[in-house]
Parts: sequence; structure tokens; C-alpha cells
Amino acid sequence: MTVIEVDGLHKRYGNVLAVDDVSFRVEAGEIFGILGPNGAGKTTTVECLQGLRRPDAGRLRVLRLDPTTHQHEVRRRIGSQLQDSALPDRLKVWEALDLFSSISRRGPAWRDLLATWDLDGVADRSFASLSGGQRQRLFVALALVNDPEVVFLDELTQGLDPGARRMAWDLIREIRDRGVTVVLVTHYMDEVEALCDRVAVIDHGRVRALGTPRQLVESAHSEVTVTFTCHEDVAWLASTRFVDTVHQTDGTVVVIGPGPVVPLVAAALVERGIVPEDMAVRRASLEDVYLDLIDRPAYSPEDR
Repeated sequence: MTVIEVDGLHKRYGNVLAVDDVSFRVEAGEIFGILGPNGAGKTTTVECLQGLRRPDAGRLRVLRLDPTTHQHEVRRRIGSQLQDSALPDRLKVWEALDLFSSISRRGPAWRDLLATWDLDGVADRSFASLSGGQRQRLFVALALVNDPEVVFLDELTQGLDPGARRMAWDLIREIRDRGVTVVLVTHYMDEVEALCDRVAVIDHGRVRALGTPRQLVESAHSEVTVTFTCHEDVAWLASTRFVDTVHQTDGTVVVIGPGPVVPLVAAALVERGIVPEDMAVRRASLEDVYLDLIDRPAYSPEDR
């Protein structure tokens, strides 16, 4: 079932076109990633979906509701952790959960959320005294206090150390495992690869690519690089099926070709009695695709 529909979304701030004809769908139960550099239009897109900003043009539906004209109903059924989320320094963890729970008419009791998100031990601590990981767990708990059907997480792991980031990833998986659809806004490729079922790459306000992380890699980069050490002449590898190029310099051999090239090259070498001990295979990554898609220097709002 489709829970989010975006068709031809536009949003301008003065002379800057922040979102330029963005379209995508999000299905129930997905972790859907929105990936792009800072200033790409990611946050503006999700703020429009939450009814926090009014789009200039386009059709939006969240749980079959227009977030522009049905703001209250949409917000009642979604959860949100915004990019600049913060709480008063002296507000205690239990007080924040109690306050948010009092506003919501549905969802679990705030004491249950303390236990669920491992906040029992810091319930009486102030927001200012929490570590980065503890703050993120609190923000997740607050985003889920109304038992949402869709939750928006905008740069949840920005500024966290590697350990806290991995903990946040576990939280995101837990949210999805509870039956909630997750829209994850990020600019970290490893985060998308680890978590997302599908991803939209956005830059300069436009969707540059859309699909699963694997689909994006396979559609943009089919080549594989095989490297190994061999002091014999292996120019004959160029006649092996799927081999595009063979380079050999000072004993280092580099073979390039599409996916099936790896087993075919290995088999051809073994047939000739050559068994390299240091064969390395490099396939294109999502980062390679991303860097090909993003071309920031070419952009200027005045060009529009």
C-alpha cells in the first residue's frame, strides 16, 4: 500500500528554487531514504509532507490525506524528528515524555516508552546532561509517542560518533520492525546502504535517481575491477569473455569488465596454472553513483 505520494513538488524561497519538480512514492513498511548533500532540498520536501511548509505547486498525499489542507489529521498520524530538534536544557527526560503524551490522544504510556527505548536510567536527568546517543533515543521516543503510522527522521545521526550512529541505526530498524513506515533523510551513503529499502537521490531540488541501493549501483556502474600480482605476461586475458581491458605494469595486473568477469578471469588463470594469492575485486559502491549524480559547482539559482 502506498502511504506517501509526491507529484511535481515545487518550493521556492525568494530567488532560490529549493525543490524543483520532485516526485516519488513510499510504500507501507519501507525504510525510504532521501539522500543528498546539504541544501539539496531534502528537508524542505519532508517539511512540506508534514504540513510544516506550504508548497508552491504539486500534489502531496500522506496516508491519503493532503498535508496542506488536513494538517491536524496528518500530524496526528505521523511522528517526526526534525533536523534541528532540541528541548529546553533543564527539561527532564520524563517531563518531556509526559508533556508530549498529554498532547497525544493515542499511543503508549510514556513510562512504557522509557523502558522500550532504554531511558529508565536517565529519566530524572535534564536534556542538557544527556549524551548524543541518549538524546537521539529520547527524540525517537518522542516521535513515537502518538503511535504513528509514518515517522520522519531528518539527519538523525548527524554529529554522532560512530558508536552512537550504529546505536541510532538499531533504533531505526526497531521502528520499522514495529510496523512503522520510516522516511530517513540523510547525506550518509553508508547509512542508506545499511538501512534503506529504497532511496531517492536529490540534488539541486531534483530527484536524480530512485530505486534500491543495489539497483542504483547496477544501473550506473556495471564494471568490476580485478587486481592481482603476476610476473608472467597475461595479455591473453583480453580474449576472455567479458574482459574489456587488461593493464599490466611492474607485476601488477588490472582487469576491468562487467560482473561475470570475476569467475571467468579466475578460471582462465587457474587453467594456465596461475593462482594469485592477492586477488582483489572492487565493485562500484553507492558512493560512486552518488558522486556521479551530484555536480554542485554547475548549479546557480540565477540560472533557473
